[in-house]
Amino acid sequence: MKNSIQLRSWQKQDAQILASIANNRKIWNNVRDQMPNPYSVMDALQWMNHNKDHQPEQNFAIVYNGVVAGNIGCKLQEDVYRKSIEIGYFVGEEFWGKGIATMAIGLYVEYLIKNFQPIRIYAEVFEHNKASMKVLQKNGFFLESIRRKAAIKNNVIVDDYVWVRFV
Repeated sequence: MKNSIQLRSWQKQDAQILASIANNRKIWNNVRDQMPNPYSVMDALQWMNHNKDHQPEQNFAIVYNGVVAGNIGCKLQEDVYRKSIEIGYFVGEEFWGKGIATMAIGLYVEYLIKNFQPIRIYAEVFEHNKASMKVLQKNGFFLESIRRKAAIKNNVIVDDYVWVRFV
């Protein structure tokens, strides 16, 4: 039987599993500092509460064979950039290397096109996260630019790779 990937709304009962997935330094090393570290159940509940205000929904649980495996979401841009959407995602370490992020991004891009009619979908990836770059490339994204010394993560200045897909 083929592995099943779904995107679904976050539910309060997911808070414990989200906290256990997100409370991983290896994941935190690849996301923006605004994500708490350590990541608690209270952080998960606040995140889920924040998501209730967005219609159509913007952030989803990635579910793999019936189990929450990660998160995928976006930030809608504004003003002259209103047709651009930035995406972000992570899957739990125990799910790495299974193609879950690749499949989730494919589903999510379809959702974004249907619900937001973007002309540009992009993701920013720290220079050390080669796996994420491969996932984006498999979904039709291309490396648009490398912003040299654009970010500081763990007090280290790093390059930021901008991957884009035009719709």
